[in-house]
Amino acid sequence: MPPATTGPLREEEERRSAAVVGVTEVEFLDHRDGLVEYGIALRRDLATAFRKLQPEVVITMSFDLTWGEEGPVNHADHRAVGLAVLDACRDAANEWVFPEAGPPCRTIRDAYVAASGTPAYFVDITETIDAGIASLREHRAYLDGLGGDFDPGEFLRDMAGYVGMGAGCEYALGLRRYPMG
Repeated sequence: MPPATTGPLREEEERRSAAVVGVTEVEFLDHRDGLVEYGIALRRDLATAFRKLQPEVVITMSFDLTWGEEGPVNHADHRAVGLAVLDACRDAANEWVFPEAGPPCRTIRDAYVAASGTPAYFVDITETIDAGIASLREHRAYLDGLGGDFDPGEFLRDMAGYVGMGAGCEYALGLRRYPMG
């Protein structure tokens, strides 16, 4: 599908996906899917969002180059956003960085990176994995683009089951913690 069609469709899928797990507000920063670049513009947009929301905890995605030691290369957008989120947490707290973005956000205690190859913290998601699977299933156009063999339930259960073995539960999410305060 062309980007002009895909963008609005993916945003709607994300809203539906978020609603399945109880999220009522989703904000898009208008960086083009597949072309997200790490840099000042992305950090500014994220710092602005943090200043507006005043979160205590921020969770982002892995910015590792690969998935595992010999796994496939992580998507460039994931790497750019993952690293920019950590930097934007610091930027949001510094009144001298992006002063036009509003008053500083000094509420962020910790940032966590999910899907890291080296997690140090684990969250037992055994009781909520079905909601996660239902949420992922809302990304229908994206999933259809992956091909007929992709099963969101199998994918999430395999990943979370593997992490759960290390965490001592059936299903878990592994995180790396970065203190911000």
